[in-house]
Amino acid sequence: MPKLLLIQGPNLSYLGRRQPELYGTTTAKQLDALLLRHARDHGYALEIFYTHDEAAAIERLYRAVDEKIDGLVMNPAAFLFAGYPLRDCLRAIPIPYIEVHITNIERRGIRSILAETAVGLIAGFGVQSYVLGLEAMLAHVNGRRAPARAKKPAKRARR
Repeated sequence: MPKLLLIQGPNLSYLGRRQPELYGTTTAKQLDALLLRHARDHGYALEIFYTHDEAAAIERLYRAVDEKIDGLVMNPAAFLFAGYPLRDCLRAIPIPYIEVHITNIERRGIRSILAETAVGLIAGFGVQSYVLGLEAMLAHVNGRRAPARAKKPAKRARR
């Protein structure tokens, strides 16, 4: 069973109450329940880790390597502005990373310094961005785990 880690950056524990005009009214607790149900229904283990502290996120990522976590999905929130230590950590670890955002950060004129380390970035679909990110990571992990198929030798044309 694949093991995925979701890291929620600064202020995301306040979802549903913080700027609902941008981030919607789904609370962090409701989002967690939705995502844990998705994990159960799709056959993967999911841990959700909230932090307002970049150092704690880095510590959790290094521990994830030792725990053999297969994939990381993260909404870095405010870490995307100046999270250079977090970016260095993401470069160093062997865990694939997909970045998610509730809003379309490009439309808001925001660029993530962490995105260069990601397999991909999903943004602008509200809380559905998380589901899409987890599904994309699950497909990525399963594709990476799939045994390589031996190619059949090409048949020679007879003359």
